Amino acid sequence: MKWRCTRCGKPHAEDDPPCDECGHNAFEKAIVRVDDREAQSDAGSESIPSGTVETGPAFVWACTNCGREHVRNTPPCSRCGNPDLERIEQTYEGLERDLDTPTWFEVSKPYLPVFAGIAVVIALFATGIVPPSILPGIGPPSPPDAPGEGIEAGGLDLGDTEALIHQRLEDEREPSESRTYDDGLAAYAEYRNRYLVASEFADEAPEGANPDAFDHQCGDTRPQEGLAVLSGVSVGEYGDEEEFADDIVAELLSRYDDGIRTGFDREGVDVHVAPNGDIYVFYATC
Repeated sequence: MKWRCTRCGKPHAEDDPPCDECGHNAFEKAIVRVDDREAQSDAGSESIPSGTVETGPAFVWACTNCGREHVRNTPPCSRCGNPDLERIEQTYEGLERDLDTPTWFEVSKPYLPVFAGIAVVIALFATGIVPPSILPGIGPPSPPDAPGEGIEAGGLDLGDTEALIHQRLEDEREPSESRTYDDGLAAYAEYRNRYLVASEFADEAPEGANPDAFDHQCGDTRPQEGLAVLSGVSVGEYGDEEEFADDIVAELLSRYDDGIRTGFDREGVDVHVAPNGDIYVFYATC
């Protein structure tokens, strides 16, 4: 017959307290399982496979205030300081629930707002509502600050004027010499035009830019470029963007003639009115 401590449950070979584990001075009998071929020494006990010891139920000491379980009867409670502990049988209810592996949804649920925000940002970039160029290091360089007007001047929309310049130039060409308006070339033209205006009228010149940094469709071909400056005329003298575009096209044709009409596939243009009223027109093609 083997014995166990009534406090901590440690098995002992003899009823010889105190317990060498916790020092408790009370033991109780434990059932010893023996080999099926051996006779059971205690009458009325059932044969149990060899190699195991039936120690009966395990007990713990629970705080009567907060329920914290302790291995030994060593008050006060380590959680709340209550001096009263009671001896209860240890159970494993809820163990299966505690050991359940949480699902992916349960783990990610606290982060769903973050995921939703990331998805919205990606959608804005994917649909073009927000251009990727607003992120540092992504997209073409932003055009430098330059004095004067680069969006509207004298009540005229300079962006509409640039589109009309392309249309007027297309009217001057044979169908086989048609050129596509390239937004990448237009962005490069705007950068170079503002660079020239800033170099002329500002205290410090901005940094230059490599044409390859712009999203043009020229492939490995370096864009060709030209500048036309209209002086002695005020942008406010034009009644609308069409009249303004006509004068700019006439100036470009007088300067570059066949270089404007033939030999290239794409083009972009930028118009900027300098502080002194001069009209800077930068043309890029490839």
